[in-house]
Amino acid sequence: MVSLFRTDATIKKDVESEIQYDPSIQHEETIAVAVKDGIVTLSGVTKSYMDSYYAEKAAKRVSGVKAVANDIQVKLSTERLDPEIAEEAVKSLKRELPSSADKIKIVVKSGWLTLEGHVEWNFQKEWAERAVRSIAGVKGVTNTITVQPRVNPGDVKKKIEDALVRSAQVDAQRVQVEVDGSKITLKGTVRTWAERQEAERSAWSAPGVSSVDNQIRILP
Repeated sequence: MVSLFRTDATIKKDVESEIQYDPSIQHEETIAVAVKDGIVTLSGVTKSYMDSYYAEKAAKRVSGVKAVANDIQVKLSTERLDPEIAEEAVKSLKRELPSSADKIKIVVKSGWLTLEGHVEWNFQKEWAERAVRSIAGVKGVTNTITVQPRVNPGDVKKKIEDALVRSAQVDAQRVQVEVDGSKITLKGTVRTWAERQEAERSAWSAPGVSSVDNQIRILP
């Protein structure tokens, strides 16, 4: 029988390999990886925010990773003025989210972009961040957009549980769903970070959900 326990050294090697072979990441600069008790810390310097973003995503895909601390610094080869970044971000939001862009406010300071405001669905919050994070000159994105749904369906718990059962990536029997109004709490255990994220995605996909507290633990 093969042990499911993964050492920090093994996780570190796999994270480095995952980052190295991700075609979305430019490898002109070195990204350092440290692991302690399954918690991964990424450090180093990249020339774009997208490299930092994709490195973090790559680390989260690796089995045995419990959490990721992204300490990568973004140092652009060419700086852009904050008003230029803000103007392009506004245009991108209007293009990608024409029905809700007017509910979102953009703040840019020293290349760091913050999204504020409210939307009705979580996918709109995620799409807003997706629309701006690849803009040239952006060093980071903080998404503080809140979800304020119009409806609060009484069967939201069943909808989430049904979604978990349908998902091939989640063992639904190991996940518990608690509902308090439009706020969802997920508990239980899963085998991987990816499975934990998929369970959270399923919860956010239900209509009427305004927040998800993911307390699921990773037990490989």
